[in-house]
Amino acid sequence: MHIRLWPRTLAFQLIAVTAAAVVVSNLAVAFYFERTNLAQFNSFVSDRWVDRTTAVATTVREVPVQTRDAVMRTMSTRDWRFSQINGPVPSRAMTDEEKSFAQRVADALPADYPQRHNVTVVGHVDPATLPREQRPRRMGGSDDAAQFFVPINGNTTLSALYMRPQGGRPTREIVTATAVSILLVSFIAIFMARRIVRPLSELAHAASLGATSGGVVPRVPETGPEDVRAAAIAFNSMTEKVTKTLENQRHLLSSVGHDLRTPITAMRINLEFVTDNELRRGLMRNLDELQSLTEQVLGAARGTGGEPKRNVDLTALVESLCSDLDEMGEPVKWDLPNPAPILCRPNEIRRAVRNLVENAVAYGGEAVVTINDTPGSYEIQVEDRGPGIPDKDQQRVFEPFVRLESSRNVETGGTGLGLTLVKAIAEGHGGDVVLENRENGGLRARMRLPHTTVAA
Repeated sequence: MHIRLWPRTLAFQLIAVTAAAVVVSNLAVAFYFERTNLAQFNSFVSDRWVDRTTAVATTVREVPVQTRDAVMRTMSTRDWRFSQINGPVPSRAMTDEEKSFAQRVADALPADYPQRHNVTVVGHVDPATLPREQRPRRMGGSDDAAQFFVPINGNTTLSALYMRPQGGRPTREIVTATAVSILLVSFIAIFMARRIVRPLSELAHAASLGATSGGVVPRVPETGPEDVRAAAIAFNSMTEKVTKTLENQRHLLSSVGHDLRTPITAMRINLEFVTDNELRRGLMRNLDELQSLTEQVLGAARGTGGEPKRNVDLTALVESLCSDLDEMGEPVKWDLPNPAPILCRPNEIRRAVRNLVENAVAYGGEAVVTINDTPGSYEIQVEDRGPGIPDKDQQRVFEPFVRLESSRNVETGGTGLGLTLVKAIAEGHGGDVVLENRENGGLRARMRLPHTTVAA
């Protein structure tokens, strides 16, 4: 199973990148802290150990013997414990670090302090292993301490036990700071993402709506950052020019179509006065071809958008068309059992289905029409028993004036505009049309029309 970790939308990508930047920056700070500040912190703590030890040792040596315990109890805290050891302290070999600490304590003691160079240090000791009178108030399972032994006089030694600061505090602080930073930066990123993504989403919605509404594209708000606002202005300017061009084209073609029909009609009337029957039939055939070509060109050029959408039953519309063709003697079969409500331009859909059926009859001998209700769309299928179309030509036949029959004869090859018009109508409704060869011979045309919200 493939798990997509990277978000798809721009808003979540912006938030993810910002949060990742905060995490990386805080990790860098943590690394720097561990490498530099921790060393400084340890140096500061060790200085306090030395100062406190020498101060207590000097004080205890100067006070009467009977008050020493009271002084040491007073100087002890939750993390520091001072106590007196009577008798010799067991000797042990010190590490270089411990020797350094012992030397620092010796140097800090007064010059006249006796036995000042006999200081002993144990760098790491478990307080639980010490006698009760040497243990500090704070005890824990992972506690670590440092113990200093400073001679007072004779056989009396000062034990100074210091609990080391517990680790992990800087890490917890950094984790807390990182979490707070991510929350604050995420809110800022969400605000910025909305300013950027909302205009882009409206721009994408307008472009998608224009692709499925026959060229009617709403203006998008010219808001947001300067780059996004510039894109919205350019988009609005482009759609205005395209809409104006298409509208001018429709008006021009309507005028040309009207002007062409008038002379064609006049020529038909004049042909009635031609006495040569063979010449009249030839000229009449040429006029029929010219009129058919004119109508096909006008229909393909107009494409979609000239007719308002309304609610219809797609099954009833296609069944009516098939019934009309059947009454005209065309070999058409249909199986359309279920209603298919849809919001569409019914005359355009009727024209597209008629072109598919007439192509199936002309090149495949018969047409079998069905409607399938698939997820998200209705699929009108028209099948025939003809030779099919080579795979390399199945896209090319949708181009204007492309005919696989090379004679350029209308009776055998058509005008080359029927499938062009079908494609324009299907795409104008947000659908598409696909041609495919059947396994048992013949061609299958599938025109998909999306389920649309039925207007009230």
